[in-house]
Amino acid sequence: MVTSQPDQQPAPRRGLLVIYSALMLAMLLAALDQTIVATALPTIVSDLGGLSHLSWVVTAYILASTATTQVWGKLGDQYGRKYLFITAIVIFLIGSALSGLSRSMSELIAFRAVQGVGGGGLIVLTQAIVGDIVPPRERGKYQGAFGAVFGVASVIGPLLGGFFVDNLSWRWVFYINLPIGAVALAVIAVVLPATSTRRKHKIDYLGATMLAGFATSVVLATSWGGTTYPWRSPQIIGLFVAAVLFIVAWWLAERRAAEPVLPLRLFRNSVFTVSSAISLAAGFAMFGSISYLPLFLQVVHGVSPTLSGVYLLPMVGGLLITSITSGQLIARTGRYKIYPIIGTALLVAALLLLSRLDEHTSTALMSTYFFMLGLALGLIIQVLVIAVQNSADFADLGAATSGVTFFRSIGGAFGVSVFGAIFSNRLAVELAAALRGVTLPKGFSAATAQANPALLKTLPAVLADAIRHAYSLALHPVFLWAIPVAGIAFVLSWFLREVPLRTTSSVGIGEGLGAAPPARSSVDEVERSLVRLGSADLRRQGYQRLAALAGLDLPAGSCWILTRLAKQGTVRSEDLARQANVTVDYGRPFADRLVAEGMVVRTDGALVLTDAGRAAAERLFTARREGLRELLADWSPEEYAELGDLLTKLSRALLGDDADRNLIAKESAPAEL
Repeated sequence: MVTSQPDQQPAPRRGLLVIYSALMLAMLLAALDQTIVATALPTIVSDLGGLSHLSWVVTAYILASTATTQVWGKLGDQYGRKYLFITAIVIFLIGSALSGLSRSMSELIAFRAVQGVGGGGLIVLTQAIVGDIVPPRERGKYQGAFGAVFGVASVIGPLLGGFFVDNLSWRWVFYINLPIGAVALAVIAVVLPATSTRRKHKIDYLGATMLAGFATSVVLATSWGGTTYPWRSPQIIGLFVAAVLFIVAWWLAERRAAEPVLPLRLFRNSVFTVSSAISLAAGFAMFGSISYLPLFLQVVHGVSPTLSGVYLLPMVGGLLITSITSGQLIARTGRYKIYPIIGTALLVAALLLLSRLDEHTSTALMSTYFFMLGLALGLIIQVLVIAVQNSADFADLGAATSGVTFFRSIGGAFGVSVFGAIFSNRLAVELAAALRGVTLPKGFSAATAQANPALLKTLPAVLADAIRHAYSLALHPVFLWAIPVAGIAFVLSWFLREVPLRTTSSVGIGEGLGAAPPARSSVDEVERSLVRLGSADLRRQGYQRLAALAGLDLPAGSCWILTRLAKQGTVRSEDLARQANVTVDYGRPFADRLVAEGMVVRTDGALVLTDAGRAAAERLFTARREGLRELLADWSPEEYAELGDLLTKLSRALLGDDADRNLIAKESAPAEL
């Protein structure tokens, strides 16, 4: 439900660019913190100890941001986004400062969770704020740039992390957020207008809490089992029991929730169920194994943190290539099932090859394996989002989109923790075997080698090589255990039902690479599609065709003036010409035609609509609405009142727009001028 307050007006162009720059900085911070830590992890472990807890530095951030995403989104709808966004930045910066000051792994993990809470808000609210301040026609361009931010972050994150470790300190991985975040905070506080539109929500706090409790219990049990505590210990058994209780409580809560975080009816849709299972398995295998590649490069191959980031660039390149290519092919052919099948098969092959890595593997061969892994990821990540959006009912579109991404994130959290436990257990065994019967330097032991890999540089070459080989052997099971999980994803992909691609499903292709679940509503998802489709349709049909459908014998320029005046009211001729980016003389024939038809009158140099003009403008808006209705052939506005309201809003927003200047010029015949 939306309050009766007026809609948020788009920001002026100059102010918009300032605000958008601040939003991009905030999004970059949140995106970077999902990748910048990876290459710093071996050094962090060497400084703070606790190799067995390495996975939690990654997992704590993922869990916290994933669990809070939906809550941030709905709170922003209900109470306004400006001050909530400021709160998210402050929480993120506090978590960053405390992470940099950490003196133990336990402190770092706790503060990373604080960072994750703020990061979830940054990712969700930046995209929502763009919807508040940018006209509908331009939102795709601005919001699409956020996808590029994640691509950039995936490239520069590991490089920046390595650079800070090599030249400053691993703590600067977190400290760098403070000056950048402070700039974003100051700009947002001063320039961003407070939103006036509100949507009433009944926020499912209980469901979100139970789901987070379930995920946390499973991750703790799998990461502590066999390392910190025996698998049959009361602590581990208690965590699994708690996980069962949490998931049962979540199921009961969702049955009663007015706006459940994850509606149970979604699981009756086979496409959603299969896609979520593939996402869970693929996330488990992908992120669980990827997290240990920097450790392998830095310890086993002895490269610097910065170089380990460079080594991972082929993986990023492969991901971008297949994600862009598959998106274009899906839009062209309407077929998508084949891509997860190929992607998961490639994932199995890539993991098998990664399990063969050792200290003697050449750089060229490693780059090939990493590139193959990236190709696999690009064929899986966004395609599953498209499949789910294409099959979901309108009422579940927003929840289904965020749901499949949620399962990928949770799968990644599980994978990192499980593989962390496997690696830690195996490393203890391999180090003990490698150092058995070897005379060790004073104060050095297998436990020391496990806690502080940086000490390898101080050891004799023969001993250091033995330890590197032990690390290599310990990492093999991480990739080997990921293979059957990826194999499950491959089998499941064959059961993915391919539904003919909706018109409204093809336009979001290429935007599914964000690492956090989106918090857009069903109306938001459809609006993004209709804006693109409607703009493309207007470019094809033109204002002249629209006038004919409305029963008006008017040139394109006159139609533009009619709709512009209908939205803005009285406008001076000079101002209208400036808005259209033409001279007054150029635009005068179009205005004269309206004056002659009795639709506009001139008063003191201003143009004013008459009753006939307002009626003509409404006919144009109605014709535009019917055109949009045809594009929305998948759902009925009569069945969903929100869709009817959306069509009415967009029919006005997409006419008389600045973006139509070139279109009007092309449609205007020389004789008319």
